[in-house]
Amino acid sequence: MCLKPLSAGRPRPLMLRHLLSQALSRTQPCTVGSFITIRNMSTTNTYNVSPFTTAVVSSMRRLYPESLADKSFDNTGFLVQAPFLSSRPRNRNSVLLTVDLTRAVADEAIENNYSIVVSYHPIIFRGLKSITTEDTQQLSMTLLLAHGISVYCPHTAVDTVPNGMADWLCDIITGKTDVPEEHAHTATPSSPTSETEVTTSDESEKDSDHSRPSTKPTSPSAAGQDDPFTSTDTPKPKNLRMFRQNAPHPHRTYSKPTYPRPTSSFHPAVLSHDRSVITPSPRSALDEANQFVASDIYKTSNTGAGRLIEFAEPQPLTVLITRIAHAIGLPKGFAVAIPQGRTIEDINISSVATCPGSGGGVIRGCHADLVFTGELSHHEALAVTERGGCVISLFHSNSERGYLWTVMRERLENEVREEWDRVRTEEGSKSGLEKEAKEMLDDGSVEVAMSERDRDPYGIVVLEEAAVEGVRIGSGSGLSE
Repeated sequence: MCLKPLSAGRPRPLMLRHLLSQALSRTQPCTVGSFITIRNMSTTNTYNVSPFTTAVVSSMRRLYPESLADKSFDNTGFLVQAPFLSSRPRNRNSVLLTVDLTRAVADEAIENNYSIVVSYHPIIFRGLKSITTEDTQQLSMTLLLAHGISVYCPHTAVDTVPNGMADWLCDIITGKTDVPEEHAHTATPSSPTSETEVTTSDESEKDSDHSRPSTKPTSPSAAGQDDPFTSTDTPKPKNLRMFRQNAPHPHRTYSKPTYPRPTSSFHPAVLSHDRSVITPSPRSALDEANQFVASDIYKTSNTGAGRLIEFAEPQPLTVLITRIAHAIGLPKGFAVAIPQGRTIEDINISSVATCPGSGGGVIRGCHADLVFTGELSHHEALAVTERGGCVISLFHSNSERGYLWTVMRERLENEVREEWDRVRTEEGSKSGLEKEAKEMLDDGSVEVAMSERDRDPYGIVVLEEAAVEGVRIGSGSGLSE
């Protein structure tokens, strides 16, 4: 081996070690609470990540401990960390909640100057060998980083915790109020309030019934948007039976692929039931989570994947469909699978298995009468109906988005307010803070908002002039194969 002599302009190894030791003596890392600061000769305190963003991440980890996520496939945590740079204007003390971090949601975060996006689904699932603008998700990440916006992804940690997403799906079915309200709807098959429109076969009846709740989406993302699949000037038929099967131009309506808020006029009574966890979290994960929050709230009896509801008395499937329909804002429709030879109105349900998102793997060994989830594969659904069970699927993210609307947003905002007050007290009095950091710590405002552009990819096209006749649940005719 031939060693080349060092060039005159290159420092020798001893000189390199000397320079390095001098640099280390001038710059010392110092951990302060949950922040990593660098203290240099000018005694200026700087932050690698925005203090507000760090407060949000700490809050999420307390509400949904990362140890409870399913690490066998999931990738959760603080996945995209935007550096806090004094050279750029600071972001607002605000959080944007979304199920999916699409380009539209990324643009929304940038336009409104959010500090962090909490995306339920991970923006990164597998290892990356490069980050390029040719990949749409990577482009979204780079744009967010360029604007100082971080991303935190909790995913299955939200599913498993008590009062998390799986329990929220149960609450849709069973009701959650402590005392049923005076006008609460009960599980009475003959009650007219249990009627839910699946596909309307008599438009004149629907037009004349002004007492029915509005089916218009009420989420901000749906308000004011034109529906390209709906023609307002096309006359509606008096009776679909009058139309031929080969009608040339069927009138169509399209359920916008957004998540409408629950209806405010429907208050279901609580159904007596027992609730259990289908797949409890591992003991090691429970212990780690309890240690992290300094509590013992996480147990095998209340923490894990999926939930099983067992009613004290069987409930009509039509009543459960009505509850689900109102909880998701009376959409144009959703998928229901029943065994061949049965009708919806003659089916009673004694047990329900729930799982947000794709529930096939979780509910596979659970032989409940009804599976309530976001989606099942073709063969998974067949397996349920062939054994005599039923399936209700809402589309993947529509079984998740409502939890962010109705539970997580308020819960996170309250937690962040408390954490941010603590951080401001501890960090705000420090000397040597950079201007942007001081401005942020002086600002006590906290905002957690739902994305107005987050949506499931799917909507439903309803052919109002199709030859296939629809029925109304509760009308007595049923819906058969």
